[in-house]
Amino acid sequence: MPQGKPMQGEIYRHFKNKMYQIVGVATHSETREKLVIYQALYGTYGIYARPYDMFISEVDHVKYPDVKETYRFTYVDPETLTNQTPVVESKEELDSTLVHEYPETEVDPELKGALIQFMKFLDTDNMDEKYKILIDMRSDITDQLIDNMAASLDFVIDDGPLDKRYEELLTCVRTRQRFETNRFR
Repeated sequence: MPQGKPMQGEIYRHFKNKMYQIVGVATHSETREKLVIYQALYGTYGIYARPYDMFISEVDHVKYPDVKETYRFTYVDPETLTNQTPVVESKEELDSTLVHEYPETEVDPELKGALIQFMKFLDTDNMDEKYKILIDMRSDITDQLIDNMAASLDFVIDDGPLDKRYEELLTCVRTRQRFETNRFR
């Protein structure tokens, strides 16, 4: 796979030797800038967004003179992955990884439920289900979860009080819910 064509499901190694899986390539709703949405394959499996051009760029060798890699992120052939690299392909696999394989000190027990719900939110394409999951997550919601959920739906929720941001995300999901329900009638 040539450098500069990240696609959903592909694995990339950051030049600092951390592994990530591409969730998708999105378009910023305001600026129309392409963004790569990717998930860490370690720790709490955080989800991040980075401008497409930055994702495929070369490493800044002035800032990091000792780095030998050419690119910031390098495509990893799945056949070269070892057992040391946890690649999560399904929600069930994530549940198992979070609950059984990571020690309590690495994944806060209170976050496990929220992370599992978040993965369910990402896994479903049904806006009714997304809305129900979001309602169920109310007590566990964080600013980062709101940002990640909004990004997965190509929404931008402005900074502000957590309750207000949560309500704005609910409104966005409800609006999309109504749109998708009526769109094919």
